[in-house]
Amino acid sequence: MNNRLTVPLYASLLSMALLTASCAPGTPTSDSQPLSQGEGAGQGQTATGGNNEADTGEVDEQESTVVPYQASVLVEGLNAPWEMVKVADGRMFVTERPGAIRVITNGKLESEPLIEFEAPFNEEGEGGLLGLEADPDFESNGYLYAYHSYLEGQDIANRVLRLKVTDGKAVIDKELLTGIPGGVNHNGGRIKIGPDQLLYITTGERYEPELAQNRDSLGGKILRIGLDGSIPSDNPWPNSPVYSMGHRNAQGLAWNPDNGYLYATEHGQRNHDEINRIVAGENYGWPEVEGDDDDNGTYQAPLAHSGNDTWAPSGVAFITEGPWAGSLVAANLRGEQLLRVILSEDGTKAEQVVPFFEDEWGRIRNVSVGEDGKLYVLTNNRDGRGTPRDGDDKLIVLTPEG
Repeated sequence: MNNRLTVPLYASLLSMALLTASCAPGTPTSDSQPLSQGEGAGQGQTATGGNNEADTGEVDEQESTVVPYQASVLVEGLNAPWEMVKVADGRMFVTERPGAIRVITNGKLESEPLIEFEAPFNEEGEGGLLGLEADPDFESNGYLYAYHSYLEGQDIANRVLRLKVTDGKAVIDKELLTGIPGGVNHNGGRIKIGPDQLLYITTGERYEPELAQNRDSLGGKILRIGLDGSIPSDNPWPNSPVYSMGHRNAQGLAWNPDNGYLYATEHGQRNHDEINRIVAGENYGWPEVEGDDDDNGTYQAPLAHSGNDTWAPSGVAFITEGPWAGSLVAANLRGEQLLRVILSEDGTKAEQVVPFFEDEWGRIRNVSVGEDGKLYVLTNNRDGRGTPRDGDDKLIVLTPEG
């Protein structure tokens, strides 16, 4: 039987004038070793902090968490943004799910997009223009990588493209991976370049759970390919882009640069949303198990999960500097908050999960790390599921205090 650790629910601060708090320990060391199958650290850890209609308990005012960041709005008027990347010349590129990549220059949103995708582009439901990543050599080659939904006959699929940016405009340069299972919902969509200079891709199972356990399907997986679309020779299965399997709808990826550990966020069916540490070739259990249901070590257990609450986690960032260095921060959609995941020293366990900025900005799609310890947060209230507020959607900057 698993022993559950219940993390108390902390109240959010209502003021933007936030006080400085000391950093909790938890910076992973560089000599940690990956766990073997069946040793999924964090088994049994349950964290509250979700948005659940049945949760009516009052929160003790003394349990308010102090957030050592000052929040300010950088840009308003975005249309269901999904991802933001910053390049060396200071420009920021933001994907909007209806199909445009917007440009922010010197803190101002440009009126003309970098590119607007046309047919066979498709934006139904949770699909559309999702992930974006910049090439490490963007300054010299102008390459961006984008993930979007498209029509393949009468079916919805997803693909990964390489774009070429020249003179303030982008064009499609190459299809890197096509035919990723897609649907109205459960399209995954996060793409990130790892420390190994390879492209990692999260995919959903489009409400066909069996795809997640089918090694020959690209649905319900984390994929890994070269920046030219090639299959790395050291992938877990020969000639396959599949890196890990058994995922329902993972939408966040982040690495600890000190030890190379990869973390991912994943949506549960109704609750039991997960924070996972990803190990090559491992199976994370969907649809056979959720949360820490597996007692015999057949599947990798999450570091933490939401129990009966709902987070609906999307983007996640590993904090490398500032007051929360060594922690993960995850964006929550249904939960309408950010989560700070305080990791053990070796990075293999979640010691505490603390919600903050609850109900401040509505649905939150993504969080990413910027310069000088800043965090960039994208709201997601114009996606058809949220309630737009004045100025939505927004790009918010969290600047460390002190």
